[in-house]
Amino acid sequence: MNRFLGILLLQLGTPDAPTAKALRPYLRQFLGDPRVIEPPPRYEHRPWVWRILWWIILNGVILTTRPRRSAEKYARIWSAEHGSPLLHWTRRQAGELQRRLPPGFRVAFGMRYGEPGIARAVKELLAAGCERLIALPMYPQYSATTTASALDGLFDVLKQERNVPALRIVPPYYDHPAYIEALAQQVREELARLPWEPDFYLFSYHGIPQAYVKRGDVYARHVERTTQALVKRLQLPPRKWARVYQSLFGKDAWLKPYAEEKVKQLAQRGVKRLFICTPGFTADCLETVDEIGYELREVFLHHGGEAYHRCPCLNDDPRFIAALRTLVLEEAAGWLTPENRPCGEA
Repeated sequence: MNRFLGILLLQLGTPDAPTAKALRPYLRQFLGDPRVIEPPPRYEHRPWVWRILWWIILNGVILTTRPRRSAEKYARIWSAEHGSPLLHWTRRQAGELQRRLPPGFRVAFGMRYGEPGIARAVKELLAAGCERLIALPMYPQYSATTTASALDGLFDVLKQERNVPALRIVPPYYDHPAYIEALAQQVREELARLPWEPDFYLFSYHGIPQAYVKRGDVYARHVERTTQALVKRLQLPPRKWARVYQSLFGKDAWLKPYAEEKVKQLAQRGVKRLFICTPGFTADCLETVDEIGYELREVFLHHGGEAYHRCPCLNDDPRFIAALRTLVLEEAAGWLTPENRPCGEA
């Protein structure tokens, strides 16, 4: 039997449909993840108390109101042809990466929350004869809320397997030259299509609570490295760009500056033409298409802005697929024969 080298793309996930009914189990799984919702500082030494309280809040309050509101947002981005944009683009990324890799590789993807899940992807790879597995988190910047959570899901699946494959994990690629160049080239091409020149550039990343960073999460440092590398590559003037954080949840302090507040300030001080991109997201999703592309645009125009452009995520951009290929082959070093086939392939 042929022995393939398995490549597992790990992505966040998406509900099955843009309905409150579909959002409820998805949000229960997502917001019930202890990596995503950590105990507040006052409960750090009594995490079990917090888990009980949060279970009551989640099931008794949040899941009775939030699914309907979230469903309205998902309905704005849901495609009649492709459904969820995140699922569509992740499927495209896996397919294109499979096409670009040498013979002997088998690519699959799994969602941390929702379907198709990580368990299904792992079983697919093992059934294909993969005795070696490379996990590729689709998060360039590491955070315990994303990368670590996805790996928790993978490890939970592997704990159920009798024959566990050899495992390697692609490290965070927040400043990898191939990733930065793919971002920079996409931004340049988007700018070339515009009939106007931006007055200001924003780089927006998903936020996390400040308390998580104080506890040791390296996410903010990785975001800073990505931003600096991209700004340098684009040769942007110092006073024409800023880094912001979006997608706040709850009342605790999150990483700042907040995207919505910054957009208001820029419009009010006379910035008329704004360009915004999201280097922390590798595929378009609710947070990029609706929050940045629709909601934040409305804020900017309402406060005096005139032209607003959201740069799409890398999605299936050939340069990003080439960057993923580079990351995979770098991690596969020592597992390949001179013919670029996984060791042991018959």
